[in-house]
Amino acid sequence: MRCPVSVILASASPRRRELLTEAGYEFRVVPPEIDESAFANENPRKYAERLALAKAKNVAGGFPESLVIGADTVVDFQGEIIGKAANEKEAEVIVRKLFSGPHKVITGVAIVRASDGVEIVESESTTVYPKALTDKQIEEHIKGGTWKGKAGAYAIQEGGDVFIERIEGSLTNVMGLPTELLGKMMKKFVSF
Repeated sequence: MRCPVSVILASASPRRRELLTEAGYEFRVVPPEIDESAFANENPRKYAERLALAKAKNVAGGFPESLVIGADTVVDFQGEIIGKAANEKEAEVIVRKLFSGPHKVITGVAIVRASDGVEIVESESTTVYPKALTDKQIEEHIKGGTWKGKAGAYAIQEGGDVFIERIEGSLTNVMGLPTELLGKMMKKFVSF
């Protein structure tokens, strides 16, 4: 999709880059420099939106004429934000918790253009219904390492879908960037 201005993805995520490419956007990547630990835990949706906006604004300062897209994905288990596991032990605790019942994947998406003060922030929520996992499946998942760097310690696109019964909502949201929502947000900037 052609935009009258340049588009920047403020993310180091290879999956977000892939999703944005598959959606047909031309863009470049500039990872933000944000200390995510500085953001206090709050309502999961507001947290994801605040962090997405902070990422976009961080990069937009250096590229004021560009449309900068920021995103942040969190897993909401009964109101608790489940982030990325630091090690195998944390990953196992997270997986056992999340796969005991439905949970939500929420991605905040922000579009910022510093030159004219554009700041649009929205979010998408998808409910994930997991299959019951055996101890052996959990052990193999943890040993496989695909949980590393992933909110909720699994990635639906990297074999995690075998653990999922069904989802209600956007699959690309669960993958880290709800392209349907982004498309709606970008409509005022994109020419077809």
